[in-house]
Amino acid sequence: MSADYSDFEFERRFLVRDLPEPLRDAPSLIVQSYYLADGGYALRVRVQATGVEARLAPDSDAREVLDYYRSQVDFAAVTVKGPSAGGTRYEAERQLDPLVGVELVRRGGAQVLKTRYAAWLGADGWSIDVFGGTNHPLIVAECERSGPVTDLQIPDFCVTELTDDRRFSNESLAFDPYRGWAASYAAELATAGPHFRDDFGGNTTITT
Repeated sequence: MSADYSDFEFERRFLVRDLPEPLRDAPSLIVQSYYLADGGYALRVRVQATGVEARLAPDSDAREVLDYYRSQVDFAAVTVKGPSAGGTRYEAERQLDPLVGVELVRRGGAQVLKTRYAAWLGADGWSIDVFGGTNHPLIVAECERSGPVTDLQIPDFCVTELTDDRRFSNESLAFDPYRGWAASYAAELATAGPHFRDDFGGNTTITT
């Protein structure tokens, strides 16, 4: 009997400093509200406006942005997540009526605001999240598959790997935004240098 991976996500995530302009394609505005984030467990409501490119800034407010684009929201979901281990995480997502999702995000939880771009690079589809508000100017690229992400072709704009670094999970960013610790992390990265996991098979680099 084959394994049922329908309620799991498999991904690897990377820090990006500068996203090449040609890759800012297929945008979606995403606003997420976290009602729980504790020890890697999370309860999230997400709304998305496909095709909307919002050039987000440090002063972007999630609720104000959502109110401005609410008529363009075409997807909403509630998601329960478990702790990540080795790029694998329990994730059960169930779709909501977009109007209900918008009101849930507006009325509670800790928000994360970002524009997501999609790109096909090498053998995989990638999502690149450009954050706004208190998480500006963070950019995170992720590759997600239906099974473990092995033998990955990593784009050359990826600076270092963030897989399983809980500080960069969206639920952590909702409650402890990047702005507050960006300088200390930059110093940490300068001292330790970049890191790419080698326990998922061989990594190769894609030139973009």
